[in-house]
Amino acid sequence: MSAPEIDGEPITEEGLEALKAELAELETVGRRAIADRIRIARAHGDLKENGEYHAAKEDQAHLETRILRLRQRRRDAVVVPTAEGSGPVFAFGRSAEVRDEGTGEVHTWTIVGATEADRASGKLSVQSPIGKALLDHSAGTTVEVTVPSGTRRLTIERIV
Repeated sequence: MSAPEIDGEPITEEGLEALKAELAELETVGRRAIADRIRIARAHGDLKENGEYHAAKEDQAHLETRILRLRQRRRDAVVVPTAEGSGPVFAFGRSAEVRDEGTGEVHTWTIVGATEADRASGKLSVQSPIGKALLDHSAGTTVEVTVPSGTRRLTIERIV
């Protein structure tokens, strides 16, 4: 399932749970920690020249911005069912071993929503050029994808 077929931000069930957990942590523990820092800094006296107080207030603003963004992501999130039973194709929420024909390297990638993508942990956005090129192809298929550094040939070795 590609991103344009969905009205909202595609996300896996695991991604939604991680988003909810992070939001709950920031709304409780994070806010309490900032409030404690502000309370301690206020006790030091003159707020005009209190660097600790101003740093804590700035951190509070960043925290509240992060909370607002996470709430928006949660509102926009549409859980896309993992296509485990849809046959041997590389689909949303599924993992595959993919060989880069140019380097010979084999990567294990999972196609996920843009907000949960993390290339370092093998999570490719369904909206990325590579994610789009590999989506809905079966094992043994070789695709060519244009990326900023040129054209890459990728072969799906196996669906995990």
